[in-house]
Amino acid sequence: MEIPEVLEIKSVLKENFEVKTFRFNRAMKADPGQFMMVWIPGLDEKPFAVSYADPFGITVFEAGPFTRKMQELKKGDKLGIRGPYGHGFELKGKNICLVAGGHAVIPIAYLADVAKKKNYNITSIVGAKSKKHLFFVDRLEKSSSNVTVTTDDGSFGKKGFTSDVLKELLKKEKFDCIYTCGPEIMMKKVLDICEKYGIECQASLERYMKCGFGLCGQCCIDGVLVCKDGPVFNSEQLRKLSEFGKFKRDKSGSKIYF
Repeated sequence: MEIPEVLEIKSVLKENFEVKTFRFNRAMKADPGQFMMVWIPGLDEKPFAVSYADPFGITVFEAGPFTRKMQELKKGDKLGIRGPYGHGFELKGKNICLVAGGHAVIPIAYLADVAKKKNYNITSIVGAKSKKHLFFVDRLEKSSSNVTVTTDDGSFGKKGFTSDVLKELLKKEKFDCIYTCGPEIMMKKVLDICEKYGIECQASLERYMKCGFGLCGQCCIDGVLVCKDGPVFNSEQLRKLSEFGKFKRDKSGSKIYF
């Protein structure tokens, strides 16, 4: 098992009422979609998607005791970091569409940054519960030729769902690949739409993780490990995952249906 590298927090940026980005004074060689294991001594260790590579950064929203503690951290505090782990997104073609839902805009925004540097033509769709839950929209706007924002309550952008926007776009636009991260029901809808139009889809899945590199088996889905075989899966792989879009398991192994 790798020993975490202790890094000092160099800056903390509040993205919205519940989200903060922590930057560190070093670069990290990580692909969009890969993740890091973050350790708070005496508390726990959790996986986080890479949100920036140079300087390295992770973006955190409050979801429980661990992230609540992280939200209290300030410049000069230290965290244990190990990774990166897993398979990230693979850029293909030149005309791509990114579909993000909720907090899952984190790896998608990083993907947009990388794709922009490689001169990809990027269309982005990002959704959230409401205007106050949105973040990284300005970041996507800098990388994308077109950005559509949706909110469940209609408080900003279009009222509705990202999958509905994708359906409309595909009536007039052609994409070489569609990349998605968000609630699993949303990603399943995106995959189904991609299948209808014969477009490859890459989706970043989330499962409960303990080790991060395939030892504990906690993140198993249909015989594959999300931490090692994913977290990003392509269309061919997603078709074989019967659990995808149906249920996941909590830390005790009990099924949680979507």
